[in-house]
Amino acid sequence: MKILVGMSGGVDSSVAALILKKAGHEVIGATMTVWDNSETFKKLTSKGCFSSHEEDIAQAKKICQNLNIPHLVVDCTEEFKQIVLQNFRSEYLSGRTPNPCVVCNQKIKFSVLPEVAKKQGIIFDKFATGHYARIKQDDKTGMYHILRGTDYKKDQSYFLYRLSQEQLSQIILPLGDMEKSQIRELAKKAGLEVSDKPDSQDFYSGDLNDILQFAPKQGNFVNKAGKILGHHQGYWKYTIGQRRGLGVSADRPLYVININKEQNEITLGYAEDCIQSSLIASDFVWQIPLPTKPIHCQARIRSSQQPCDVEIIPLSDNNFEVKFLAPQSAITTGQSVVLNDGDIILGGGIIEKAI
Repeated sequence: MKILVGMSGGVDSSVAALILKKAGHEVIGATMTVWDNSETFKKLTSKGCFSSHEEDIAQAKKICQNLNIPHLVVDCTEEFKQIVLQNFRSEYLSGRTPNPCVVCNQKIKFSVLPEVAKKQGIIFDKFATGHYARIKQDDKTGMYHILRGTDYKKDQSYFLYRLSQEQLSQIILPLGDMEKSQIRELAKKAGLEVSDKPDSQDFYSGDLNDILQFAPKQGNFVNKAGKILGHHQGYWKYTIGQRRGLGVSADRPLYVININKEQNEITLGYAEDCIQSSLIASDFVWQIPLPTKPIHCQARIRSSQQPCDVEIIPLSDNNFEVKFLAPQSAITTGQSVVLNDGDIILGGGIIEKAI
């Protein structure tokens, strides 16, 4: 089989290519570039996955040479700017906290990247990445499901829940049944110098306003009673549940509990004020038939969270209420709620509000 592997220059994608090559497949490495040097971003080359990737591209090319496979660079800069960055700015301007990795995986990494590669004349049967997740087809329904990676600490299924059935049918995820320690050991044995390379941690490791580019606008920090506690330079700098960087002193730690974009006002409260029992989410993507009556399953409202028991109640226009059996902290609008049954991802949507 001829397989195109998305290669970032890191250990995971490098080992994915190594595993597929050893399995006898014809492998081609493809590195996506999304950095626009004409923008006024700081040119960071480490930690953030959105940064100047010249060193990573060179690293991916060297890995491909070591594996004796072809390597190409796929320019997705314009699509990334129009889709991911535009959504990123729009969401923050709306007082929400987006998850750019979810958008990027659905619309760029597993869509634009393989499509542009085909336009460059590259022919392949499947597309593979180094994500820690699994894909399985249901023998009875024929539907494809994303499953959590066996290494729960590295599991990335949360970021892949919006992939369509067509996308899932064309994807291979070689690392889904492996643990990070195994990946690094394989890289070391193969002599790949990325075996000890640190993982990317965030979307962007600089000041988010490098991307947002919003002019400072003074607003108030207030408590639940409306009393002014201090001042800030823009509501978009904060997210629900945030504790650090507020610059407001109190008898106990304060947290962001509400963002009012119209008033440019941030409401602060205590830890108990961050607790809610349910949420409304919209724009659901399902990997099961659309639920028409309440169902019980598990959910996560952030990637690192362990799944917790919930009841899902259908509303209208692809909106659903998610009721948590145990109250949750810092339910954040703009983020994703991802549903699963055991290791199987059922679907997910975008959080509109906590109730």
